[in-house]
Formats: sequence, C-alpha cells, structure tokens
Amino acid sequence: MENSLENVLTITNLNKSISGQKIVDNVSLQIKEGDIYGFLGPNGAGKTTTLRMIMQLVFPDSGEIFISNKSVAKNAIQALSKVGSIIENPTFYLHLTAFQNLKLSAILSLETIDNARIHEVLTIVGLSHVKEKRVKTFSLGMKQRLGLANALLGHPRLIILDEPTNGVDPQGLRELKVIIKKLAAKEHITFLISSHMLREMDGLCHKAAFIQRGKIVEHGEIPSLMKKYHVSNLEDLFFACIEEEK
Repeated sequence: MENSLENVLTITNLNKSISGQKIVDNVSLQIKEGDIYGFLGPNGAGKTTTLRMIMQLVFPDSGEIFISNKSVAKNAIQALSKVGSIIENPTFYLHLTAFQNLKLSAILSLETIDNARIHEVLTIVGLSHVKEKRVKTFSLGMKQRLGLANALLGHPRLIILDEPTNGVDPQGLRELKVIIKKLAAKEHITFLISSHMLREMDGLCHKAAFIQRGKIVEHGEIPSLMKKYHVSNLEDLFFACIEEEK
C-alpha cells in the first residue's frame, strides 16, 4: 500500500548558501500522500530556508523540487496551486474579524473561493463560533488555527507548517494536533511540519527527517527509527541520531 501512494513532495539534492555560509546542504526528501512528516532540528538548522525554497520565496543554488511530479522551478504556478502554507508566523489584519481576513485571502486568491468554503474551513479548525470576532482578541493558538484555515481555503493536497506550535499553550497544541490528524486521515491532506520543539511533535508525526547544520542526519518512519536507536521519544531520537552521525 505504501509503495502505491503518490509522492506529493520530492526534494533532490537541494543546496543553498547565504553570504558564503552553507545553509542547506544536499537535502533530499520524499513525502507521500497522507503523510504527517516532521522536519525536525534546532533553530538555524536550515528548516525555514528549505520550506521557503519549496514555496519559491527563496531560490536554491542547486537541486530540484517536485510537487505532485510538477517542477517548482519550471512550472511554479501549477506546482504550487494545491499547496497551503504558514511560513514563520501567520499574519492577519488584527482589526478585522476571522471571517473578514479569510474573505480577503479568498478575493486575492487565483481560485474561486466562495463564502461557503470560508465557513467550512472555519468549522474544520473549530473557529466558527468566533468568526465575527476581531483577530486582535485571539490567543496565539487561535491565530495558528486561523492560519491553518487560511491554508485550507484552496483545497490543498499539501500543507506546509513552519514552527506551528511556537508559544501555543497545551490546550491549543492538543486541538491543533487533533485537527491535523483528522485532515490527514479523512481528507488525505499531506503535511510537512517543521519544528525545533521535538517534545511537542511527539504523537503527531509518523515520519520525520532530522536536520542539523543544513544536513539531513536521519529520516524514516518514527516507530522504526525509535526501535533502531532504542529510544521512546523524538527528543531522545534526535540526539541519538546526532551521536550516531559523529
């Protein structure tokens, strides 16, 4: 079954240097339909730069990125048309309501997104009851869920989340995990989630790549990796991979 699933995202030998410093060093990833894939490592490891290259916010020095077998470099509009993302912090107009912010995104979108879809995504992320409240009144966890709603507007096949748990309280974290798992299982949406907060990713991702100083040091299915390194959580797994690499 696993081998029959489509590769939603394929990254091959991706490299990026900034001011003479190697930020991303020969990174390769293969992410299949329905994966909740963790891209895990410390701050400054190259995670956000990699995600920004996927979204063509930064251009790689070399390497290839394919989304659903379409080249991002050669056909960006088509490749990225079914990708939703939150790169760094979600940004909204704080004086507008949740609904108004999503309506503005819908108007600016290349796709036709009606009010029914806006109501639908607000319901999916559990914010329908506060859709008429101004975003300035939202907690950080609610803003993250609104960001996820925004990423869902265009019926994406792939959603990229950069550090989505930063500053989110335990209740907000739990709610976010439940939503992501449900979307992956029921809607077959693929997630690529970067984080340096490994403890908070426990129980969410079932596959991961660990990155350190721009290089992938290990990747694969998390249960198999934990068995290989004789550990029981992501934080211990990361440090075991780092020790193995030395």
